[in-house]
Amino acid sequence: MAGLVKETKADKIFMACNYAYLLLAFVIVAYPIIYIVSASISDPKLVGSGEMWLWPRGITFEGYLRVFDNAKIWSGYKNTIIYTLAGTAVNLAATLPAAYALSRKDFKGRSFFMAMFLFTMFFGGGLVPGYLLTKALGLVNTMWALILPGAASVWNIIVARTFFQSTIPQELQEAAHIDGCTNSGIFVKIVLPLSAPIIAVMALFYGVGHWNSYFGALIYLNEESKYPLQLILRQILVLQQMTAETTGAAVSASVASALNNKADIAALVKYAVIIVSSLPVIVVYPFLQRYFVQGVMIGSVKG
Repeated sequence: MAGLVKETKADKIFMACNYAYLLLAFVIVAYPIIYIVSASISDPKLVGSGEMWLWPRGITFEGYLRVFDNAKIWSGYKNTIIYTLAGTAVNLAATLPAAYALSRKDFKGRSFFMAMFLFTMFFGGGLVPGYLLTKALGLVNTMWALILPGAASVWNIIVARTFFQSTIPQELQEAAHIDGCTNSGIFVKIVLPLSAPIIAVMALFYGVGHWNSYFGALIYLNEESKYPLQLILRQILVLQQMTAETTGAAVSASVASALNNKADIAALVKYAVIIVSSLPVIVVYPFLQRYFVQGVMIGSVKG
């Protein structure tokens, strides 16, 4: 067609470099996923010796059977779901109203509060004062110790504030105010229904953070029945490492054989739990991808 611009040699080289880069990025991202899936259904001895490096070998589903039979893993799964849902709800309840208030030009003291928020991004109290405060509030060994200290992220507040400023027309809010709508009414009835992209982005950010978190549970939780899934997985990894180190020491043949068997089981369970624990995020992300891209672009380009 005459209207099409003919590609120059430089354009073709540029596109070829782009495709090569994307192919390399795909391989770098895809290989660990394929490896973990293959290792979760392969003979752990072949995995440990390096004979299995891409596709499954010596296929076995023992790891998944042990995961489904392990009460501690199911307890961790249940706790993680509770922490993620409750934590994300608290995060959204703290982040969105704060972001909306800071986006209003008629909010007196907006600059002062924004400066206070920004201050916390650069200076923190530290781990020990944080633990002492959490203990003084009676939150140690409760789910709230994993939720309330990080109830709002300053960075997410800034992104949400930018979204409100650039997307919600000021005239729409003024018209609602003239019609007698209160500030809280404007936020609930007008702003939130028009903010599905940023709500999805914030829910995804906070949800993934809670799902993958284990350090807070390691610090604040004392009872194993309250451990999230990631902390259970950490115990499995530590057990496998300790078993491997012990096996290398001078022990009897029978003890070494028992420890090796325990290490093989731990390796199988480790890869199986990685797959099982990652599935919910992988399943949910495609449904939020459209909002995720739209919200991030609006929150960043116009910020």
